[in-house]
Amino acid sequence: MKKTTLALVLALMLAPAAFAQDADDSYNRGSVGVFLDYLRLKHADLNQFGLGGRVGFNVHRNVALEAEGAYDFRQSRTETVTSGATTSTYRADLRTTSFLFGPKFQTSGPVKVYGTLKGGILNFSVSTAAAPLGFTNTLRTIRDGDTNGVFYPAGGIEAYAGWFGVRVEAGDMMYFDRGANHNFRLTVGPQFRF
Repeated sequence: MKKTTLALVLALMLAPAAFAQDADDSYNRGSVGVFLDYLRLKHADLNQFGLGGRVGFNVHRNVALEAEGAYDFRQSRTETVTSGATTSTYRADLRTTSFLFGPKFQTSGPVKVYGTLKGGILNFSVSTAAAPLGFTNTLRTIRDGDTNGVFYPAGGIEAYAGWFGVRVEAGDMMYFDRGANHNFRLTVGPQFRF
């Protein structure tokens, strides 16, 4: 009982220090934002566009822990399948969803330059309703419902006026499926500090 009480008292004393603010910056606990997402899938030769959101909490003046998710809208392309002497052309639709988490290392001030290293997942959803039998769930090398691990190193800049800001980020969305697949990703959107 004494150890539990002591641990609780220490946790309550140390918790505010984890989210401490500097006297000159009243918006330094964290941020929340939305963004436009562009993902260039090199392997599938597709450009994906969508929306996403992120939330981050500062654990130090120059370090934040962030979580984000993005949904890229359906992109269509025509695929051709040759089986023996028969060639079939069909329409294939691809959507992607990603979830990432990791640290962000940032400078201080109203204009912040930062770098981030995040891990997570990337899910592919393929719809090939008109494809010939046997090819109903594939687009190039991407299968329907295919979820892969992701490593995402990126960098960017944030510019703030008080609690409102704009964030631009670019990075390499590497998903792992028969080796590393490198894909360019760009996000742009408003950020709100608290």
